[in-house]
Amino acid sequence: MFMLNLMHEDELHRKDRNELEPVVRQFLFLLRQKSQRLYTHSLQVAHYATGIAARMGLPRAEIEMIQAAALLHDIGLLTMPAATLHKMPFLSSREQSQYKKHPDFGANMLEMIPACQQIIPYIRHHHEKWDGTGFPKRLRGVNIPIGARVIAVADYYEKITNPASENCAKTKKEAVNELLGASGLLFDPSIVRFFIETLGR
Repeated sequence: MFMLNLMHEDELHRKDRNELEPVVRQFLFLLRQKSQRLYTHSLQVAHYATGIAARMGLPRAEIEMIQAAALLHDIGLLTMPAATLHKMPFLSSREQSQYKKHPDFGANMLEMIPACQQIIPYIRHHHEKWDGTGFPKRLRGVNIPIGARVIAVADYYEKITNPASENCAKTKKEAVNELLGASGLLFDPSIVRFFIETLGR
């Protein structure tokens, strides 16, 4: 521990990243085995989230943690039957209740892995809403971890624009208008603005 404390900050970051990468790869493999759609969704959400974080000017280490959390944000869905995942978003009330537990399930999966400690809050709270109506803890505003706020915007945009995720995918313009309408209600307005800038609107 004494030796660790003497390490340069860049070395600490490199050590954390090197320990996290194999964990991310393993869980992505499991996601792909469970659902190809869920796997590709996770990759795209990570792409959008990383773009937002970079546009915000966050430190490199924070951007990489947000990227890792975005890749694993839905790992709690590994606990749901594959048949149920194929029905999304058309779930029964019982299935919807189970679905709402997935952020906690995903966070709990990582609790015993030291390299994942920083990304756990981002995974647990990526379905919280700016106005406090989200789940699982009904956090509001800046009480929601910043990584979770970034992932929430990226996740929503990907879901409504991906033909594989919804029956009637929205165009980029329609999706941007939805984000603007939900800005300050469901999503952090500054993050919505940064995301729209990354899209080149």
